[in-house]
Amino acid sequence: MVKNSSPDNLITQIIDALEDVKGEDICVMDLSDIENTVCQYFIICSGSSNTQVSALAGMVQKKVSKALKEKPLQAEGLENSEWVLLDYVDVVVHIFQRHIRDHYDIESLWGDAKVTEIASNV
Repeated sequence: MVKNSSPDNLITQIIDALEDVKGEDICVMDLSDIENTVCQYFIICSGSSNTQVSALAGMVQKKVSKALKEKPLQAEGLENSEWVLLDYVDVVVHIFQRHIRDHYDIESLWGDAKVTEIASNV
């Protein structure tokens, strides 16, 4: 995979895709000032069912591929769609079913990150 886009362009496309499929509680976590992190940003979102989680992941992949010609380096969790991870190197997308997100509470694990909550258009 060749990286053509800046993290800002990628983040914009991902958020647009999540909003298109009515993703809930979208937030961007800026990890760039934290030492030894695996990426610069996490984007976290919730869906209400495995069908919606799958649709959210599919829309992110479709929109990013079309707009930026990028595919995730890795995609995990698509089989059961409880927690899908899409790894775009600098940006990692986590799409959860609500109860799974509550259980793992990634936001608390990365408490030093700057968090930007995305207002819902609903």
